[in-house]
Amino acid sequence: MSFLRARKLSVEFPIYQGGSRSLKKALLASSTQGNLGRDAYDRINVRALDELSFDFENGDRVGLIGANGAGKTTLLKVLAGVYEPTRGRLYAGGRVTSMLDVSVGLNPDATGRENIVLCGMYINIHPRSMRQRIDEIAEFTDLGRYIDMPVRTYSAGMMFRLAFSVATSIPPEILLMDEWMGAGDAQFLGKAQQRLEELVRGSSILVLASHNLDLLDVWCNRGILLQHGRIAGTGDIKDVIEVYRNQLQ
Repeated sequence: MSFLRARKLSVEFPIYQGGSRSLKKALLASSTQGNLGRDAYDRINVRALDELSFDFENGDRVGLIGANGAGKTTLLKVLAGVYEPTRGRLYAGGRVTSMLDVSVGLNPDATGRENIVLCGMYINIHPRSMRQRIDEIAEFTDLGRYIDMPVRTYSAGMMFRLAFSVATSIPPEILLMDEWMGAGDAQFLGKAQQRLEELVRGSSILVLASHNLDLLDVWCNRGILLQHGRIAGTGDIKDVIEVYRNQLQ
């Protein structure tokens, strides 16, 4: 059974460039958000996440809501294992598929076919398993003969085709997304959208951060409202969206 559980999860980023006392004083004085502080070494810390606690269980479709800088992307990166919590604990059960940056892991000097195996290793899929999927993935990319050419010869759209095809080749148990996919050339976008919808429906848990409230209303059943790295509201997605919209008025 898939799950994600956080207990007083916090993430802080020290600002090493803020060396002068006058700069530190100015930053601390100008912050009305309450997410700046000092550590034991007198460094300014940005509290990107501040003691978050939640339980995501099988069947949850969670929408992360909030303004820019609220902590949505940082939370997704913690759930994906990109960031380690500064304090608190995260407990996870189930295979995590992250759609935060599908191009991570591409080797520009390797061919598209070779990158299928390399990207699979990046998402913890054994090379033998990825080699069995090469033909299927290559066909989905619609890259034709380019699949056997170095990725450095690809256009941005071609790289997206390859990266997306690899990232979505394994059905996820826990799917993390930062905004809905909207990139890629029009010819590829249609079937990519269809595959993405199939992944969302087939996943045990979805965590989706987006500024598109209507999209969250369609795909999510739970909502978490983040403000300055803290949970400001949680519950049914429609209720959380209403609270956020009222704040914007």
